[in-house]
Amino acid sequence: MHTQSQTVKEIAKDISCEFKNFLKDVEDLVNQTSVLTGEDLSLAKEKLSARIGVAKERLENVGSAMGERARSAAHMTNEYVHEQPWKSVSVGAAFGLLLGFVLARRS
Repeated sequence: MHTQSQTVKEIAKDISCEFKNFLKDVEDLVNQTSVLTGEDLSLAKEKLSARIGVAKERLENVGSAMGERARSAAHMTNEYVHEQPWKSVSVGAAFGLLLGFVLARRS
């Protein structure tokens, strides 16, 4: 589980870095649009379009990776519950009692 949480942190860092790079490119384009004309403006738009494409692709890859990890975790949980049904029921019951106790004290 530590490995998965570490991977999620790395994914979040990648998304953050990608978003910052994208914003920097947009900001650069906005700053340059007042002085760019003709072909230079077209090149800047192409660069931004390419950057958007890269950002979308990376986000899709991250989404796929996170989906795969979620499916893997669900599969492992399913196997554990089938192998240890009474432990699973006990943990669920204990969690339910604890939650009920906490909610009852709040009222």
